[in-house]
Amino acid sequence: MEFFYFPFNWRRVIPAKKRTGSNMATFHVNGTAIYYEDTGGDAPPIVFSHGLLWNTELFALQIAVLKDRFRCIAYDHRGQGKSADGSGRAIGIDTLTNDAATLIEGLGLGRVHFCGLSLGGVVGMRLAIARPDLIKSIILLSTTADPEPSKLKYKAMNVIARFFGNEAVANAVMQTLYGKTALSDPARAAERIAWRRHLGGNRSTIWRAVNGALERKSIHAELSKITAPTLVVVGDEDVATVPARAERIARAINGAKLVIIRRAGHCLTWEQPAAITDTIATFLEEQEARSSPMAGAISEQSGLTEKSVQAGS
Repeated sequence: MEFFYFPFNWRRVIPAKKRTGSNMATFHVNGTAIYYEDTGGDAPPIVFSHGLLWNTELFALQIAVLKDRFRCIAYDHRGQGKSADGSGRAIGIDTLTNDAATLIEGLGLGRVHFCGLSLGGVVGMRLAIARPDLIKSIILLSTTADPEPSKLKYKAMNVIARFFGNEAVANAVMQTLYGKTALSDPARAAERIAWRRHLGGNRSTIWRAVNGALERKSIHAELSKITAPTLVVVGDEDVATVPARAERIARAINGAKLVIIRRAGHCLTWEQPAAITDTIATFLEEQEARSSPMAGAISEQSGLTEKSVQAGS
């Protein structure tokens, strides 16, 4: 198998700032209110689905670049970000998947490119399996199709956070969400402070979302049902969803492409934003070209075409 390693020069990236040109609204779906941001327009739509403990800001740097070529919609899962809170002891993956499908249909988006990181990637795979009519392609970042291998450890941390506050586990969570490069680079000290502040500032009821993510079941046996073009991306320093899990996904989905980003951990959209944005843009443009009237003229010049991982065990 041939892997594609993407180098990164973080100085190419513009500083993070509040997105402009996006409509911010809530969509009432399945008995709750889902917050979303939409750049609007008639361009091909891409839906961004964030990871656990984050929100739409996880994709801010990517949307800032892609919004000129694509209609970008980012939303917060129920129980997280600016969406309404969940109820019960857990917010299950099936519920999140149904929310995403209803949002896509409710906004009249048609078939979309779906980009999910970690928990958002799990939602993306389930959507591609259950609702292929809604999916044009899927981009799976730092995700897994397997059950949580460290369930007891994270459940213990979740209990501590529930009763003693998110700050009590913020340092430990940082070690899981970010790679060693981002955590040790002196030039990124201010970013680390912001990342930790975000974790500590999550709502007190975030434990419901955490329970749902930890209790997910394997969907690996169903991945062969995915027919949409698929890009799988992982950081080589990811300790939450290690590269072997990404390889396992890519082997199970026919024609999937696997890209490994150097010096990136789990939150690679923040850790290596230029590399991720370039990778996503290349893949999206390839898919749009293939669906255009000039599809037959596409050559093998695409930067990702030769990185295909064939389905197998």
